Amino acid sequence: MSLIEKAAAKIKKSESLVERAAEQLKNSTDKAIKNSVSAKKSISDPVVESNRLNVGKKSLENNAKVVLNFDVLRKNNIQTGLEMESSATTEEFRIVKRSLLLNAFSKGEAAIKNGNIVLVTSTQPDEGKTFCAISLALSMATERDLTVLLVDADVAKPNVLNTLGVKGDKGLIDVIENKNMDLRECLLRTNIPNLTILPAGKKHKLTTELLASERMGEIIAEIARRYRDRIVIIDSPPVLASSAASVLALHVGQILFVVEAEKTREEELSDAFKLIEKCKNISLLLNKARFTAGKKRFGSYYGYENN
Repeated sequence: MSLIEKAAAKIKKSESLVERAAEQLKNSTDKAIKNSVSAKKSISDPVVESNRLNVGKKSLENNAKVVLNFDVLRKNNIQTGLEMESSATTEEFRIVKRSLLLNAFSKGEAAIKNGNIVLVTSTQPDEGKTFCAISLALSMATERDLTVLLVDADVAKPNVLNTLGVKGDKGLIDVIENKNMDLRECLLRTNIPNLTILPAGKKHKLTTELLASERMGEIIAEIARRYRDRIVIIDSPPVLASSAASVLALHVGQILFVVEAEKTREEELSDAFKLIEKCKNISLLLNKARFTAGKKRFGSYYGYENN
């Protein structure tokens, strides 16, 4: 082979290597462009994005919202305050809430620390404290400028969710025990716009100690400070049935003490007051009182309100 032929063969071989390199570069570029388009589509494609968000939204709604069963409420003689016609019970709780609200938002020298946090309790079980706590919360939730947080703190015998006809999972005790848990994970929004529920959570053998912990104090302080327009109603265990009630009384600004007519004894009431005396703002609510026919009650005005 002549020198010219050898040179031509060498040039041809070089061209072959360049062509292969160019082909490889082209393939790599095409692949990169394809991946880039695919990635861009997964981010911006409305179908993909919509599906991803719907899954998250659905999960959030399942965990965070409950629908109150109005049939169950009526069965338990609980008024929502949204009925077209007022009842005696509705009117009575309107009177009860007014003095509590005045205390909650008093200014200046009359201001009460944590006045917007109200503990509802009694001396013994079955005096109607849960009924009163729920009725009070529902009545306050009808106010235009308030939001209401109803807390079930009767961990040994939680009954708020059952009375309302709803179900929940995590709650107060869970968020106290687990410092990494956000309080919002446990809150249940309801179909009454201004009402939110915090369930009791799991049962725990050290309930009183958890309620007395620094963590509980921090949670109460955060609720009172963050939500200036919020009233917190806490359904507490009975004072003489659980030591938890006296601990909870340390954190609240007001106590609504339910007294069952013709049942609660004076000596029991005196003993209970000694256990919650750290709270200086205690109001008594006489429950299950019977009225004789000769006594006037709310009646002639029942149908005049539409709110």
